[in-house]
Amino acid sequence: MTAVLTVAGPSSALAHVKWFCAYDLVGAPRDLGEVLCSDFEKLVGLSVLALMVGGLLEGTVLGAALIRSLDRTTAWARENTELLFRAVLGGFFVALWTLGGIILTPELKTTSTALPWFQLAIAAGFLWRRTMPLSALGIVVLFTTALVQYGAFHLADYPVFLGVAAYCALTGLGRSLPGGLRPLDIVRYTAAITLMWASVEKWAYPQWSFPLFIEHPAMTLGFTGEYFMKAAGAVEFALAFALVCTPLVRRVAAILLAATFISAVFEFGKVDAIGHAPIIVAMVALAADNAASPYRLRNLALTPVGYGAALAAFIGLYYGAHAVLQGSTLL
Repeated sequence: MTAVLTVAGPSSALAHVKWFCAYDLVGAPRDLGEVLCSDFEKLVGLSVLALMVGGLLEGTVLGAALIRSLDRTTAWARENTELLFRAVLGGFFVALWTLGGIILTPELKTTSTALPWFQLAIAAGFLWRRTMPLSALGIVVLFTTALVQYGAFHLADYPVFLGVAAYCALTGLGRSLPGGLRPLDIVRYTAAITLMWASVEKWAYPQWSFPLFIEHPAMTLGFTGEYFMKAAGAVEFALAFALVCTPLVRRVAAILLAATFISAVFEFGKVDAIGHAPIIVAMVALAADNAASPYRLRNLALTPVGYGAALAAFIGLYYGAHAVLQGSTLL
């Protein structure tokens, strides 16, 4: 079921519902008892199975052939990753300047007349490598502005912007972090965190998407809205977790994620195209990234443990943060 939804129903699975429908973060999320049902357990089991199969495939001759094929087909993107980030992010901030009234994403509104010009200055900074750190600082300023206006719980949707800012700053300065952590690795980890958090939100507030299903009934593929949102969240969480797995698994996950975000543009239009542009370019860069790591079968055996720990951590963090910051109860 997860695989079917990944291929056939991507647009509604990964469209950001806050951009298109009314939402209420103050309202209590679904009880954990409703979320952690038998359907949820089956979807989690299928997700773990898919990750295990992908990991096993990576250690085979076929897996090695797939990696070589990916290396060939993504060579241009890999050689021009910095250029892609600069071009897409520059266009993104020009679009925000043109639209006006938006801080970073469509639902983060502002009445400031100075902010669009600040966004244009950020866009200009991407013209040269030396000024990329200044643009990165501008992204942090925008994130902080949104954080002050909308609160930490809302901005937990978007740590990928901080990852992109770190990439731009470190790339512009020609540096990496201690321990061999590359700028692109920071993007990968923050993208995974962003998408895993968004997955839990689909389980906690499935009703936010129901108006979309009324307007676009084909999105649910014939399933009920409740079940579809559980499955959509499972798809997104599995693909997000895959971004921190072994090279082949994470590159395939990045391709699937890029495809789903791009397909959502055809369904939801330019608002979705602008809003998702930074994460789309990040997924393209990750799909092209050929950084290798030793293949160890014993690490694959830990996949269910890691996945389960991540799942429990993000559900607990989401509900716990909501209880603390928004005043709901956990059960």
